[in-house]
Amino acid sequence: MRATDDELPQLLLAAREARERFKPRVITYSRKVFIPLTNLCRDYCGYCIFRRDPGDSGAHTMTPDEVLAIARAGEKLGCTEALFSLGDKPELAFPEMRDVLHRLGYNSMLQYLEAMCELVLRETSLLPHPNPGLLSAAWINRLAAVSPSMGLMLESTSESLLQPGKAHDNAPDKVPAKRLRTIEEAGKQGVPFTTGLLIGIGETLEDRIDALLAIREMHRRYGHIQEVIVQNFRVKPEIPMHDWPEPSRGEMLRCVAVARLLMPDVNIQAPPNLSAPYYVELLDAGINDWGGVSPLTPDFINPEKPWPHLEELKLRTEAKGYSLRQRLPVYPEFVNRAMAEPGLLSQKLKAAADAEGYARVTAQ
Repeated sequence: MRATDDELPQLLLAAREARERFKPRVITYSRKVFIPLTNLCRDYCGYCIFRRDPGDSGAHTMTPDEVLAIARAGEKLGCTEALFSLGDKPELAFPEMRDVLHRLGYNSMLQYLEAMCELVLRETSLLPHPNPGLLSAAWINRLAAVSPSMGLMLESTSESLLQPGKAHDNAPDKVPAKRLRTIEEAGKQGVPFTTGLLIGIGETLEDRIDALLAIREMHRRYGHIQEVIVQNFRVKPEIPMHDWPEPSRGEMLRCVAVARLLMPDVNIQAPPNLSAPYYVELLDAGINDWGGVSPLTPDFINPEKPWPHLEELKLRTEAKGYSLRQRLPVYPEFVNRAMAEPGLLSQKLKAAADAEGYARVTAQ
């Protein structure tokens, strides 16, 4: 993390060599639709532009018809992932959210999420990947029946971010121990899991290392971490942290490289839209995946940062000497684990995956 500019090339070389030993010359991505099931959230993170309170401009909870319309439109464009993002348990804070859920026929947002994952799974060829926040053991088990993988960003292990005026002030679901508990419970149940860091929100370099080591320990214990995301904070004029400095290009390269060296056998991802125009340099730091990229829906978390066009992503990846392959929301090496239980999910996975576990691609 503290490599000098003179030392940086050596660090990046070591990361690239580790990546090549893991998955040589192949970079993956997931063609997805982004489904913001609700943007109501009980957490007030200092960097978030997604969340709303009831009555705020843009506050919205999607109906089943809206969910299905996006999924079907994405299906026509060759998407294989339905990424569900939503605020964490908004019904605990807002009676308006409870009213909406009751009108829809559900008692909680997690019940509604479960039903919408099942709807997409049943009615389309897309595979759900939910990011619902903190989960109990029971809810991990229930969502695993309707999605081959799920995710929760650890973000940071730094409890100092919970202090007044810091990034996670007034965000009860961002307590590191609670997030680690969810990640661990997914491991106990063998659920393919995506997690990662959000860098540049007030943590120290040591905090970044601590977070990576915590994720590595979880993976060593349970073998379920399919992907580690290194995501960089991007400033927006509307957020409380509107005057906060963004991580530099060098910070991103160093953090990605260290993540690769600490976890040489784990998929490392960094979002290309958040590092444009230099995102291809992330390949030099050891990533092997671009994450979800949508030909249809925007990045609702960072709407001012559009994803690169898929053809551009392909050309720029190939120009660096790599092939670009489309994967499912669950990585190839975890597909068999996700198909362990017979039923609808297993049937849909078998139909979606090719012989190597990548997405079965048809001409668009």
